Amino acid sequence: MDNLDQLKQEIKEVIINTLQLEDIAPENIVNSEPLFGEGLGLDSIDALELSVGLKRKFGVKFSSESADNKKHFASIDALAEYINQARGND
Repeated sequence: MDNLDQLKQEIKEVIINTLQLEDIAPENIVNSEPLFGEGLGLDSIDALELSVGLKRKFGVKFSSESADNKKHFASIDALAEYINQARGND
């Protein structure tokens, strides 16, 4: 498992633990699927909680003003890419 795969796995665990999604396993979350709306079906309150959980775990910040947040939270793939870049691992 390379670093990006490991990161995606950790992001899924943060999502499940932060949002208390007991009925979902990490392997049930598709990396390319939307997190909001269809896909995982998260909402704006979930996004707020999730950004706090991700900041705590990975030390990355999401600005509430940023139009890029929608892009970053589009999928597991997008979150992993953002966190990887924010941590200087690109």
